[in-house]
Amino acid sequence: MKVLLVNGSPHQYGCVFTSLSEIAETLQQEGVHSEIFWIGSQAIQGCTACFQCRSGHDGCVFQDKLYVDFRNKMRESDAVIIGAPVYYAGIPGSLCALLDRMFFSAADLFRYKPAAGIVNCRRGGASAAFDRLNKYFTILQMPVVSSQYWNSTHGMTPEELKQDAEGLQTMRTLARNMAYMLKTMISADVPFPEKEELQSTNFIR
Repeated sequence: MKVLLVNGSPHQYGCVFTSLSEIAETLQQEGVHSEIFWIGSQAIQGCTACFQCRSGHDGCVFQDKLYVDFRNKMRESDAVIIGAPVYYAGIPGSLCALLDRMFFSAADLFRYKPAAGIVNCRRGGASAAFDRLNKYFTILQMPVVSSQYWNSTHGMTPEELKQDAEGLQTMRTLARNMAYMLKTMISADVPFPEKEELQSTNFIR
């Protein structure tokens, strides 16, 4: 069992990394392997709605290293937790650009895998950013793993975040719940639900 922990912050070892590290340590205690995958601090190509990924192309038409690496890591992972800092009550544009491409062009690598989002903020905007991350999971039938509170931590620096006792406890509870869901799903060995042909309706006025 492996959980991919995505660090969507431009700061490799900042607050988001600190929260993900708390999760990784707890997962290890539960016998679940994890890996922190940092998306970097460079500009990231967004989706251009070219639909080439739906027309026979193998994934996104933009085969940059970050996209390819993320895709390969999702292929070998059983679950995913995506972490983000809060920018103006939302997630960073760079992370959004990458997730838009990944979830649209590589949906089969995400579908039915347990998922969760975590966010860190200085003071406010956490709930809106958290909600933005959950939109990705719920469109691909991913079981969303919950915790004892919304998955947020507070702090401007890792040192400040480490004083957020409730936030760190929320991260640990999330990790235990993720381990529980993974173990339950794997031991149950139940086939995935029957998939209906997609009924896509456009509304025009």
